[in-house]
Amino acid sequence: MQKGLGDLINKQLDFAKAQALTAIAQKVQQAEVRGIQSTFENPTPFTQHSVGVIKARKSSMQAVVFLKDKAADYLEPYEFGGVHHLNSKALLNPKDISLNQYGNLPRATLARLKGRPDIFIGIIQTKAGPINGVWQRSLTIAHAKVAGKKGRKLTRANTTGALKLLIRFGDALPVHKHLNWFKRAGRVVSMYQARALEDAMAQALATAK
Repeated sequence: MQKGLGDLINKQLDFAKAQALTAIAQKVQQAEVRGIQSTFENPTPFTQHSVGVIKARKSSMQAVVFLKDKAADYLEPYEFGGVHHLNSKALLNPKDISLNQYGNLPRATLARLKGRPDIFIGIIQTKAGPINGVWQRSLTIAHAKVAGKKGRKLTRANTTGALKLLIRFGDALPVHKHLNWFKRAGRVVSMYQARALEDAMAQALATAK
């Protein structure tokens, strides 16, 4: 009977190890998502869902917690230091323009602005020095109406009488927040590794045939 129990344990051990590794990886995944939520103010769903897990198998005794490539590009400076990752040649610093619910400039905004007759993109000399960005020319109410396509009124026309800076172009700025990805993962692994193996082994023996 003792030999039979030993054979059963040996047979189920690799399966239990794989299950335990996967369970720990999933705990790390959950912790990293919470870390993203606490590090950034209102992060996008894409960023929050960018943490994935590759499960361990009996033939591959490792479980991997990873970031999707696109998210890893812009989150990397928050772990290793450096400057913000730019999706364009310059940092887009919104000044007087609507942002989406996550505080970001909507992706199609710049392309939409380029098509407007009251928009100028380039460098303007100001009292503070040259500023490169997206500027909105001032129009009278009458001009705003006829400047629109087919004579329709331009939405959100600038009628202040002065040039308005909508988006300022600049260099990438240093990152000051720290994600602590690896430190957090290490804590979670240390916390759950023994318990995860015990639970997985108990489950494997309970379901063994």
